[in-house]
Amino acid sequence: MKAFILLEYLAEAEYFSVDPYMKPYVRRYPLGITMLGTQIAKIVESKNPAFPVGKKIVGNMGWRTHTIVNSKIKDWVFQEHPYLLPDIGDLPSSLCLGILGMPGNTAYFGLLEICKPKSGETIVVSGAAGAIGSPLGQIAKNLGLNVIGICGSDEKCKWLTKEMGFDSAINYKTMPVASSLCKVAPQGVDCYFDNVGGNISSAVIYQMKPFGRVAVRGSISSYNTDRSSLPKCMILQPILSKHELRMEGFLVTRWTDRWNEGIMQNLQWLREGKLHYRETVTKGFENMFEAFIGMLRDENIGKAIVQA
Repeated sequence: MKAFILLEYLAEAEYFSVDPYMKPYVRRYPLGITMLGTQIAKIVESKNPAFPVGKKIVGNMGWRTHTIVNSKIKDWVFQEHPYLLPDIGDLPSSLCLGILGMPGNTAYFGLLEICKPKSGETIVVSGAAGAIGSPLGQIAKNLGLNVIGICGSDEKCKWLTKEMGFDSAINYKTMPVASSLCKVAPQGVDCYFDNVGGNISSAVIYQMKPFGRVAVRGSISSYNTDRSSLPKCMILQPILSKHELRMEGFLVTRWTDRWNEGIMQNLQWLREGKLHYRETVTKGFENMFEAFIGMLRDENIGKAIVQA
């Protein structure tokens, strides 16, 4: 058994997050390295008074059941150390991997700081039934927007409109996105939160109003594609210049100094019944890979979680 030194502690994983961003990141990694990813873990041994035994942490410890954390060493993904689980009362701790964690903050800050929405505007969200898209649409509704979601099944469309409060939902697998948007947003689109890229995004961007804003968070439509044979995208420059659109990519780590703000605001909406969630939970660390592939295949609704 390793003898712990000052400021070290041992954490045992309870929940793991599987997210789309893992796929492009892992392409850079050599074989044999621990797969990246965020987890909720319980501290079981500690020589760090700031992280006592029994407390839970959120951290980018990757796909491993036990982690020795040294607060002096900065070797974490995104260069951020684990932090103590926020006080969320009797809510499930797994929410800190979803609506009260990175995905929820991505929705919160991406919408407010990149899209800069105004009440009465129309926003389109792609990947709308996922961990980022589903809270983002609800936050937009809380701010007075007309919300249109794009997702990949009739079941998800029904979930978005009946349970999540979206005004409309489009199944891109059975409905042409461009003509469907014309029906549900005949005046055009003010904001677009892009989780998928590809032809779906091109169709949305060509229906945006002058001075529209596009927040680019992901491009999951290309994550499973051979990089040597990526499809050519539609030329967007004409509509970008003609309608004076603003298109900006971002990482949520831009707002690390405001991290708790996003969590607390989403927690308040959750307690007020203004945010709802669903988790797709896979049990067993040995099933991490299957859960990851299922998420990339769009099989999950809401946040994909693995329970250790």
